[in-house]
Amino acid sequence: MNTRHLTSLSKFAGLATIAAMIATLGACSSPERSRDLNDASIPVSTTAMQVCSNCHGVQGVSTSPNFPNLAAQTQPYLVKQLSGFKSHGRSDPEGFEYMWGLSSHLTDEQIACLATYFSKLPAPKGNVDHAGTPEQLSAGKQIFEQGIATEGIPACLACHGDHAQGNDAFPRLAGQHADYLIKQLTVFRETDQRPDGAAMKAVTHNLTSENMRSVAAYLETMSTSN
Repeated sequence: MNTRHLTSLSKFAGLATIAAMIATLGACSSPERSRDLNDASIPVSTTAMQVCSNCHGVQGVSTSPNFPNLAAQTQPYLVKQLSGFKSHGRSDPEGFEYMWGLSSHLTDEQIACLATYFSKLPAPKGNVDHAGTPEQLSAGKQIFEQGIATEGIPACLACHGDHAQGNDAFPRLAGQHADYLIKQLTVFRETDQRPDGAAMKAVTHNLTSENMRSVAAYLETMSTSN
């Protein structure tokens, strides 16, 4: 065997060794296994980082208004929503399309731990870059703080907190995507796809689409601490 052949074999052996090392490291980290929601032994932080973050962001703040921010959301509210997805009680289109399958094998303990994990993340900052018009923000502030007495619509802060920080099973709204809020307000007003939100169905009954856009724009600009 000549020198050239020996050199080629040596290079091949080196590449094979490197490939084997990469394979071993991959097996140790088990990225696919960590995405298995059926395995309750996987740390909740791993599930959040490798599964939930795909839509809701690494820090629970999503880049797409199609998906809600989860950071600093109230723990009881998150438990209620995840349980609703799992039982198929919540059936708004994005809910069943994205969440029914993901939540189907979650245990009650996993749901509680995920809810706690996201509730402790830093609160999202208010988004003023895509705020509505000054008129919308003013109208939205009034709806949030005072409601619309002539239409029997109560102030949002009565349930969601003075700073929209959320209250137990009533969700945090501060810093939430306006598009997502409008979508959910419309679901409450026009459908029965979120039966656990009976109170919101009554509240939204007399809200106009412009009312929704105004209060959603105002809420997206709000910032509160955890």
